[in-house]
This record gives sequence, structure tokens and C-alpha cells, in this order.
Amino acid sequence: MKTVSLRGRVTLTAALVSGIVLVLVAVSVHALFGLVVTRSENTVLTDRAQLARQLAHDGVTPEDLVTRVDTRSVRVRLVLADGRSFGSLDHRLAEDPTTKTRLIRLAGSGAIDDSRLTLQIDTPLLARVQSRLGFLLALATTGAIVAISLALWFSVRRALEPLDAMTRLARDIAHGHLGRRLEPSRTDTELGRTAAAFDEMLDALEGALRDTAAAESRARASEQQIRAFVGDAAHELRTPITGVRSLAEAVLQQPTDTDPEDRQRMLLLLVRETRRAGRLVDDLLDLARIDAGLQLRREPVDLHALAATQLDRMRMLHPDTEFHLTGDPVTVSADPERLTQILTNLLANACQAMRDQGSITVDIRSGAAASEPVAVTVSDTGPGIPAEARERVFDRLVRLDSARDHRPDGSGLGLAIARGLARAHGGDLVCLAPEACGSDVTGAVFRLTLPLV
Repeated sequence: MKTVSLRGRVTLTAALVSGIVLVLVAVSVHALFGLVVTRSENTVLTDRAQLARQLAHDGVTPEDLVTRVDTRSVRVRLVLADGRSFGSLDHRLAEDPTTKTRLIRLAGSGAIDDSRLTLQIDTPLLARVQSRLGFLLALATTGAIVAISLALWFSVRRALEPLDAMTRLARDIAHGHLGRRLEPSRTDTELGRTAAAFDEMLDALEGALRDTAAAESRARASEQQIRAFVGDAAHELRTPITGVRSLAEAVLQQPTDTDPEDRQRMLLLLVRETRRAGRLVDDLLDLARIDAGLQLRREPVDLHALAATQLDRMRMLHPDTEFHLTGDPVTVSADPERLTQILTNLLANACQAMRDQGSITVDIRSGAAASEPVAVTVSDTGPGIPAEARERVFDRLVRLDSARDHRPDGSGLGLAIARGLARAHGGDLVCLAPEACGSDVTGAVFRLTLPLV
């Protein structure tokens, strides 16, 4: 991009255009003056000739005729029939073909009869006048061009102040002073459109900066979460692995005469710790698959039948807990294994939170319209979840003191996995206030939403 001075370019262009126009005007005036002079010469010669004929008809003397016809601009030469001549015009100039002359014959009484009168315009005088006019036109044109150039040089600076304002604003923004705008009063002019486009560019630039800053903040937060998650996962894995190692060493160090029941009890503890570590590893793998984009094996699933099967299973595992299923049969397109994992997690959490006492209700409702999702609500009569923790329970490796501190087998990943599986189906899993399901519900309320198709 050429960075020639805009002020100089505008001044030079305007001065050049003005100069051309003034030169054309001067040339035209000079040419028109020459045309007017030529016509005036013919008119003057005609008038002088008519005056001479009138005087000859009146019978004036040759001296009077020459005196009255000869002026500063017209010279005459009168030649009588007897050869005498009168007037200020030299005979050589009278015969010069380059001069503007007119020859007439006079008829009258006395000596003027049958005489010849030569009339000539004073060409040098007219030439000097025309030359002086040309000089004055050239001088005036040159002065006008100089004056126009100087006026443009100082006035263009004021006219270009909006561009200087844009430059100052751009420099301020480059130094970190964001938020300022040109805010043009009119956007239908060249500078108005430029200023509006400049403001739009600044809006887009600041929006991009905000998005970049937000993305960097999210990236830092995500990195911190990943580090915390890795540390928590390592801590969670260390507990069962340490138990497995300790129990394995204890079994190996037992004497041969150890009571078989003690040996069997230690082996059972070893298996329990091994399963606990395996469950934690499986949960971590599920989270990794969800983060990478879980592939679902969709098929038509009857939610009512699936929930009934899981409730029967839970009744056998928790005989002191009451389980209720309400709602209508609804069929959705989903992965039945993953839906079973979600329901199992929600039901197991509810049973552990209530310590196998109380009741759990699963309610299945389809939307009023075909486009509305299906809602599966799992509520219990346990201690519930505080309002400030209803979103935090879905974080990874989170345990709430009021509900999970007494559960040694919990890893804090179940609800995070359940929400991830729900969103992989195109739905969601949220924790609601007990009032959302009626006045008889006092514990935790989880609602799973799934698209009908």
C-alpha cells in the first residue's frame, strides 16, 4: 500500500484541477477578446468609411475630412485626383497586406471628388493591448493557482480531522484503551461509512479478544480441573491398591498353621479391595470414553419395563427399602445398557444416602407434544441435597459430607458418568428441589430427560 501524504495528494489534485480550469478560462477569455477585437475592427472601419462619405457629400475640405476621420485607433490617407495626399498614414503601411486596411472612393463637390481614401486600424496598438491582456491573464491565473494551493494546504488539514481522530483512536486502542468508539453522526457519507466500518471492526476485535480471554480462562480452569482430577483419581486408586498390597503381603506372611477362617477372611478382604479398584478403573474408563465421544448402540427401549427390571433388582439387594414405579410406558431410541447404568447409579446413590431405609419413587412421563422430551424422575425420602450443592454433585470425585461420608465404596464419579451418558443421548440429568415433585418428597430429586426419537 502506497503511503503518500493524503493531504499533499488532495492538495495537488485540487490545485491541478483548478489550474487546468483557470488556464482554460484564461485561454478562452484571450480567444474571445481576439474575436471581439476583430469584429470591432470591421465595425470601426465601416463607421469611419460612412463618416468619410458623408463629409465628402457635404463638400468639406480635404484637411477637415482627414482631421475628423483620423483618430488614435484609425489612421487615414486621402489621395486627391490631382495626386495630392493628406493624413498620417504612410503609403508603405497602406500597401502592407498584413495590416487591416480598407480602400474607398469618395464622390462629392470640389477637390474631394473622385479621391481615394485608405483607412487602417492601428494594429500595433491593438497588439499591445492584447499582449498586455494575455500577460495579465497569465499573472492572474498563476496567482490564483498559488492562492488555491495554499488555501487547500491549510483547509484540507481541517477537512481530514476525522481521519486523524481514527488514527488517534487506533493508537489508543493499541495501547490498551479499549471501549472507545468514533460514533459517527451520519453513516450515509464517505467518512461516516468509514467510521461505522471502523467501529464495527473494533467491536469484532474486542469480541474476539473477549472470546480469546474467555477461552484462555476456560483452558486454565480445565487444566486445573484435569490436574485436580488426576490427583484425586491417583489418591482414590492408591487406597484400594494399598489395601490389596497390604492384604497380599499379610496372606503371604501368614504361617502354615494359620486358622483357615482367618485366611479365608483375609482373602475375602483382598477380593473386595480388588473389586473396588476395578470399579474405580471402570468408572475412569467410562469418563474417558464419554469425553472422547461415546458411541451408543441405539435401539427401541421401553423405559417403563427397563425401570421395572432395575427396581426388582434393587428390591433384592435392599429389602428394607420401598420402591415405587409410576407413569406410562414410553419407548425411546437409546442404548439400553447405558440407560441401565444411569438408573442403577441413581437408585444405588439413593439407597446409600437413605442407609437402606425409606422409599424411592421412579416416575416416567412423556411430553405433551411430540417434540418435548421424556422425563424420568428419581426421588427419595433421604436427607436430600443442599441447594448450593445441587450442581456440584455432578463434578468428578465429589463427595458431600451429608450424604456420602459414610459410603466407603463410593468413588465420586457415578453422577458425573450418569450426566455424561444422558447428554450423549441428547438429553440431560439435573438435580431438582424437592418441591418440584410435590410436598411428600423430602429427599433428593434427580430428573433424566431423553428425546423421544
